Amino acid sequence: MVDAEKIASKQKQISISEFFEKNKHFLGFDTPQRAIITAVKEAVDNSLDACEETRILPEIKVEINRVAGDSLELICQDNGPGIPRDSIENVFGKFLLGSRFHAIRQTRGQQGIGITGVVMYSQLTTGSKTSVVSKIESDSTAVYVDLGLDTRKNKATKSGERRDTWFENGEEINHGLKIRTVMKAKYQRGRRSVHQYLRMTSIVNPHATIKLIVRDKEGEIIEQGNWIRTTDRLPRVVKEIKPHPHGIQLGQLQRMLKEADERKLTSFLRHNFSGVSQRAAREILITSGLEESRTPARVKTDEAQSIITAFQMVKLLAPPTDCLSPIEEMLIKKGLSKAIDSRFASTVTRLPTVSQGNPFQIEVGLVFGGDLQADGPIEVLRFANRVPLMYQQGGCLLTKALESVNWKQYGLDHPGGKGLPKGPAAVLIHLASTNVQFTSEAKEAVADNEEVYEEIRKAMLEVGRGLRNHLKKSSQRKKAQEKFDLINIILPEISKKTSQLLGREEPDLSPVITKIMNAVFLEDEISWNKENKTTVCSITIYNYTARARAYTILAKWPEADGIFITDNPRGGRKETTGLWNWRLDTLDPGQSAEIRFSVSGLSKGDWTEADIFFRGNGEIIGATRIDEKLLDEMRKMDALAAAEAEHSESTGSSIEHLAERISESVEEIHREPSTSSEIIDVPEKEIFEPAPNTDWFGMEGGSE
Repeated sequence: MVDAEKIASKQKQISISEFFEKNKHFLGFDTPQRAIITAVKEAVDNSLDACEETRILPEIKVEINRVAGDSLELICQDNGPGIPRDSIENVFGKFLLGSRFHAIRQTRGQQGIGITGVVMYSQLTTGSKTSVVSKIESDSTAVYVDLGLDTRKNKATKSGERRDTWFENGEEINHGLKIRTVMKAKYQRGRRSVHQYLRMTSIVNPHATIKLIVRDKEGEIIEQGNWIRTTDRLPRVVKEIKPHPHGIQLGQLQRMLKEADERKLTSFLRHNFSGVSQRAAREILITSGLEESRTPARVKTDEAQSIITAFQMVKLLAPPTDCLSPIEEMLIKKGLSKAIDSRFASTVTRLPTVSQGNPFQIEVGLVFGGDLQADGPIEVLRFANRVPLMYQQGGCLLTKALESVNWKQYGLDHPGGKGLPKGPAAVLIHLASTNVQFTSEAKEAVADNEEVYEEIRKAMLEVGRGLRNHLKKSSQRKKAQEKFDLINIILPEISKKTSQLLGREEPDLSPVITKIMNAVFLEDEISWNKENKTTVCSITIYNYTARARAYTILAKWPEADGIFITDNPRGGRKETTGLWNWRLDTLDPGQSAEIRFSVSGLSKGDWTEADIFFRGNGEIIGATRIDEKLLDEMRKMDALAAAEAEHSESTGSSIEHLAERISESVEEIHREPSTSSEIIDVPEKEIFEPAPNTDWFGMEGGSE
């Protein structure tokens, strides 16, 4: 008894700050090399988030200076909105305080740990405080303050606070934030460095300008980087959504039931979850054996468990996907062009889908050639919600999905079909999700998930096909051009000499050249029109065969908001999003035909290589036969996207919503007004395998 009381008396409550102080490796500060990368990451992520939320094009400057001993001085400055004086303490000096943890939408950070961890690590290793300069536009002066961290109270300590005008390089700063801190850390170069982290960040944030300067003890610059923005288009604003029943656990449901304001379970289910219509709410309650009029707060544990079981049995709509902000194919290419010199790029942005009630979206970009190294493994660039993942590559789901593809059939060296392929290529993988599941608190690798794995594989196969078509087209063109050049040099010379010896006129060599070539050859060129500021695509088809040919030519172009085909003399028609179709009914032997069209809304260099496809008998050197099954899938995706857009813009209530409103009491209607429309999205697999009583657009019974 005495021993038990003695043990109990020694127990003390540990604060959050103290826990992280003793377990700083959880935050990514486990080695001096990683410490500086983690600190830069937290500062840059905060700057990007702040700028994007206030619709400011980010300009971020990072300085790293070697100081006495094994310490580094880190200075990060941005042109964001700044932080109000009364909020500075909480932002920099309190763990687990943030605005994003409970919000279901795509964000870089959620837990409210990041920048406070930097303040703590600096104080722990050097005893120094973190200096902050913050200027918001509505204030006439900036706030200057030094911050430390009271780990027992999980609270910031302030000193030296003052107000003054903020000048940088002789110019007054109107709004922004600047932090300066000193920590024990080691700067290194290579693939796991601050330079590489900022390079990767610039790729997936092409709207940002990021600068890096690294100095030694003498003040000499030993490394620098300057990644200028390649687009003025900010990422789209993401919307917060309600949780989906498929991602709810028992404890979470019990808490929601206890805190509910609704008087009936039907209204509780409809108003607190996405994907639950009035019909679905009633079916859930019937399946779980509960009455509609039951008060949520009085639901018992076993009854809550029956609701969880019913969630999995009842057909529900997928959650909205406007909570995600993908980079998009054109901007992926722009971002890659900032950091990698390559000759070819293939990109794909998959349609959003859902895993355990959480919307997610996969994007993949593959670049090939240029100055990329050919004698080693390809470079893998992993990202989650636009944040680079630099460690634990082998244990990451993104890498595993990449390695599962047989890259040999797509033109890369892949010995044994295991591990990373080899060749002059780099692959970018981006996972955008409302809830990225990491393998650890340091957020270095994505945990295993079957749905995410399959989506990445599908995206890999798509960009792989693009690479294979590119290599095949390049090889065919090279051989055909060599043959054509050889024939056009040698035959005319032979014809000329022979005609002179025989005293005859030189014959027409076109039929002879056609017979020897015996192929249909296609050349395409993309150029920039300075006067009209349009991108011009020219496609020429040569018939070097002995008979007339008929083809349908299809060209892929970067269709998007504000990007249009403006000049198209041959007309044709739109096949699907980003794919135009022209019919060439007759192409006689020895004849050629040209297709020419202009695209407005692009900047110079946005579109540099066209993907050309065809239908018809025989092959065309320089083009790829269209995959009709893939084309059919693209048409269905277009139909789905159109239906979703039409439904999300609708202002009228559906029959089901009206019936629901009538069934509820007048008091509840006034307290909890019904929304006039819902955003509907359906996982891709449901497009091709519709459930019973579900139309092609995923609307239950066609009633919504």
